[in-house]
Amino acid sequence: MFKRAKQSRVFQDVVDQIQDAVLNGKLVPGTKLPPERELKDIFNTSRGTLREALRVLEQKGLIEIKLGVSGGAIVKRIDAEPVVESLALLIRSGGVSLEHLAEFRIKIEGSLVELAAARATKKDIKELEALFNQAKVYYEKNDWENFLKTDEKVHTFIGTMTRNPVFQFVQKTIHDNIHRYYAEYLPMNKERTLENLTDFEKIIDAMKVNDAKTASAIIMDHVKRFSDKMQEKINGNSK
Repeated sequence: MFKRAKQSRVFQDVVDQIQDAVLNGKLVPGTKLPPERELKDIFNTSRGTLREALRVLEQKGLIEIKLGVSGGAIVKRIDAEPVVESLALLIRSGGVSLEHLAEFRIKIEGSLVELAAARATKKDIKELEALFNQAKVYYEKNDWENFLKTDEKVHTFIGTMTRNPVFQFVQKTIHDNIHRYYAEYLPMNKERTLENLTDFEKIIDAMKVNDAKTASAIIMDHVKRFSDKMQEKINGNSK
């Protein structure tokens, strides 16, 4: 499966060969790579270069390096975890401006909700209505923290409704990490929470009849309105 690495680019060639084997299905999840000594001989490289290549593959999420007698480099199932983690850290660190995040959400969630509405099943609608009723209870109790957590579940579930894993991962990651913006720039109150709840109900009504265009327009308007409110708060604080 593997061959001697090209000596002009040993490190990268080792990474590329193992990565290609994983992506092409020659190495399936759970497969244990040959011992380090054997890999070193196969690639005709130094132990240091090999270990560095394996660390890069681990950072990419392609393998997991386990220590101990029964340890070694184990091929992992490919998922979006490394990307999700990087996006989460970027949002939480404040490395993304509110304006850029809003622009991204308006475009992405508009398309995402449109797709979810077109594919909505009766079971999906029941789940959304259950979340709506839960959010309504928190609204009536003035429990803003749990209201926001339920709102997060709504957005995440709409991502699930698309049946598209890319949308699911992106949607969940964003809504797991953006509430710090609300806490800092737009603390929830009765009026804002009711506005949020009303938008939620309108989206469900559109989804009940698979009106994808209307559902999409509502979510884009929703994101823009709340983002504008936060931007006003930021501009006010900067004066």
